[in-house]
Amino acid sequence: MATYNNIAYGNIGTLDGASGHVLLQTLTASNSANLSFTSDINNTYQSYVFKFIDIHPVNNNVYFTFQCSIDSGSNYNVVLTSTWAAAYHNENDGGAALEYGADNDQEQGTAFQYLSQTTGNENDESCAGELELFDPSSTTFVKHFMARTNNYISNDVQMDAHIAGYFNNTSAIDAIQFKFSGGNIDSGTIKMYGVL
Repeated sequence: MATYNNIAYGNIGTLDGASGHVLLQTLTASNSANLSFTSDINNTYQSYVFKFIDIHPVNNNVYFTFQCSIDSGSNYNVVLTSTWAAAYHNENDGGAALEYGADNDQEQGTAFQYLSQTTGNENDESCAGELELFDPSSTTFVKHFMARTNNYISNDVQMDAHIAGYFNNTSAIDAIQFKFSGGNIDSGTIKMYGVL
């Protein structure tokens, strides 16, 4: 089959405008324990972007998180090192700051990485953002990632978080899972794109 940049001509229509993002998969939560991408992460693309849209928790005051797998989703516990910083502003203008979130990062950890501060579960509270994972199929280098999220915290605060790090493993990453630190994902959508 004829291709352009390793993309079959029949799939060119799935490009996201002029951005060079090819939509590969969409998952929508409905009181779901997690949203897991266990296919389409392969050596076709050198980076993958995950867009989170209106991710709303069942429980109040919970972190939105992610982790990767090197065994097709049997375990989500790849060793990672990360950093986490954010700017916030209270809804009542009672305070604003830029902060380094020492409790939200990891040093050679295997836990799920926080992507947001604690999100509220009131009807109008949710989080949104995106994560980019670079060259997950590499068997030579560690796997870098960067994320930016915006969420409505349970105590009526807006927070813009910046997260980055790397999975300290040279095995290929072949699955990724998103979930809250407690309780299910009530609703929301995550889209996975391959980047040309």
